[in-house]
Amino acid sequence: MIQSVNSNGQSPSGPPDLSELMKQFTSGGSRGGRSPGRRFGGAVIGIIAVLLLAWGTLTCFYTVQPEERAVVKRFGSVKGITDPGLHFRLPFGIDQIQLVATERVLKQEFGFRTQDTRQGERSTYSAAQFEDESLMLTGDLNMIDVEWVVQYRINDPIKFLYQMREPTRTLRDISESVMRRIVGNMLGSEVLTIGRVEIQQKAGEEIQEILDQYDAGIRVSTVEMQDVVPPPAVQPAFNEVNEARQERERMINEAQKRVNQEIPNAEGAALRTVAEAEGYATERVNRADGESIRFSAVLQEYQQAPTVTRSRLYLETLNEVLPRLGQLLVVQDGQVGPLPLLDVNRQATPATGGDQ
Repeated sequence: MIQSVNSNGQSPSGPPDLSELMKQFTSGGSRGGRSPGRRFGGAVIGIIAVLLLAWGTLTCFYTVQPEERAVVKRFGSVKGITDPGLHFRLPFGIDQIQLVATERVLKQEFGFRTQDTRQGERSTYSAAQFEDESLMLTGDLNMIDVEWVVQYRINDPIKFLYQMREPTRTLRDISESVMRRIVGNMLGSEVLTIGRVEIQQKAGEEIQEILDQYDAGIRVSTVEMQDVVPPPAVQPAFNEVNEARQERERMINEAQKRVNQEIPNAEGAALRTVAEAEGYATERVNRADGESIRFSAVLQEYQQAPTVTRSRLYLETLNEVLPRLGQLLVVQDGQVGPLPLLDVNRQATPATGGDQ
């Protein structure tokens, strides 16, 4: 029977201690050099140290895109917001980063969904029905299908992340509630025709007011209504009513066009008649005044030289009357045929050569 002995040459009284064996394995069991166990442990520790150093180096830096802002948390407490670029942080999970797209215009769709498409391609829409979002009751108790889009931006990343639990869901609930209330206070015909701009403006203002009360860090850009149509069950009847309204509007527009044409024409004709009458009156008055002045001048000359004035008037009268006559003939007693005397219409030819 073989019995083990200790270093003092004495045999142990009991089984060897496990912790002592592990200590001997890690510290080296021989005096002549390091044991294989110690060499293996040192290699493992070195590999772990290198991995930790690499991991720490990789997690020390982070990049923020131009359209984003980064919220930095240290041990769960918000330390601040960093701008786009390359930044340093404490490694090993001490600093945590949350990126928020503050410069991008986001949107929430109601009543429809846009499917993801590649850049440059036309947008496609889901064929699913979202009637729980779009069907609404108007003020005149008519059902209507309203589709709209809310476009917004995140103007405060910290408030957006930590002021409320689900800010996007809250925005959807507020938008749907506001839209249903506005549509419910209007007539169905107004929602379908002339009330779209008013609804968009009111909805945007009221949604923003509620978000400001919640201090959500969201700024609503626009509220745009898409398709506003009646439900499919009443679509044929609605089309007939809509066609009748369009026909009425067309007739009203044509009548207004005729009014706009005829009234200016009548007013222009009236003004032209009045102007012609005023011009004729002015002409007659001026002619009468001129003849009166001329008669007074002739009378004055006649009073000074009656014979000369009478002869001059006689000659002037002949000068006016004779050109109107044709061929002038003088008939003498005892003559057989007429004797042409003077052709008043013939103009005198100018003298040629030396004749006078």
